[in-house]
Amino acid sequence: MTMSMTAPRASAYRGGLRWWTELPLIAVVYGLYTAGRLLVRGDVGRAVDHGIAILHLESALSIDPERWLNSLFSRYRALGVPADFWYASLHYLVTPLVLVWLWRRRPTVYRLARTWLLVSTLIGLIGFTLMPTAPPRLLAAGHGFVDTMAQYGSYGWWGAEASAPRGLGGMTNQYAAMPSLHVGWSLWCGIMLWRHGRSSFVRALGVLYPLGTTLVVMGTANHYLLDALAGIAVMGIGLLLARPALRVVDLTRDAARTRFATPRPASSTVVATSRDVAPADVGILPAPAVEPRR
Repeated sequence: MTMSMTAPRASAYRGGLRWWTELPLIAVVYGLYTAGRLLVRGDVGRAVDHGIAILHLESALSIDPERWLNSLFSRYRALGVPADFWYASLHYLVTPLVLVWLWRRRPTVYRLARTWLLVSTLIGLIGFTLMPTAPPRLLAAGHGFVDTMAQYGSYGWWGAEASAPRGLGGMTNQYAAMPSLHVGWSLWCGIMLWRHGRSSFVRALGVLYPLGTTLVVMGTANHYLLDALAGIAVMGIGLLLARPALRVVDLTRDAARTRFATPRPASSTVVATSRDVAPADVGILPAPAVEPRR
């Protein structure tokens, strides 16, 4: 009974969302994210200074697990190679798959969840702009980090320039470590799977995926712990702004529809003739007078 009632309701709700409008919207925001990472490069020296400052702050607070994780991943190939594949691929595969899953199975929460993800991504782009940051792997050798993706580059499609395919390193901004949207997006995926997954397996993935991503981004020397925490904070701010953003979109759309709505023509009065009278109306109208024969 539950399935028979839920499916039509979900289908009707999804009917208000068109895939041919959703896909371009997501593509545009993702394009802005990619272009922003490419164009907002900032000064390399400033980015390195920010990275060193973050590292010193973590050391002062005794919260710098990225050193130990990186030494572990660079020493053991069985850990480093899978971590590199995780970093280079899942960020771009799992998030779209979760969006499609929400669209198909949880359409009543899709619109808010999608808006949350998009708003958070744009906030992250602002972070890249205001604070270009060099990841640990791009600091001087004296800081002790190993670029595992360069070390194990022969196992995958990437080179020595983050997750970009070989020869395409110039298409990415390597100084966009703060905040970590790898962690932010994985947290969004985890929350969606945990809250809306029905099986224990799916809910377990909702816990393991963001935790695994956080370990991977630090172990591969692509992010600091504070980058990961900033990614979580960005998702929190995005969640707070998602509903207001939807209200603004709805008000703007309604105002546009009202302004450009086509006025309906005024209805004209129709005079019924004898041919317009339906059979059911016979007997209701008075009978015509009959003139007597002479």
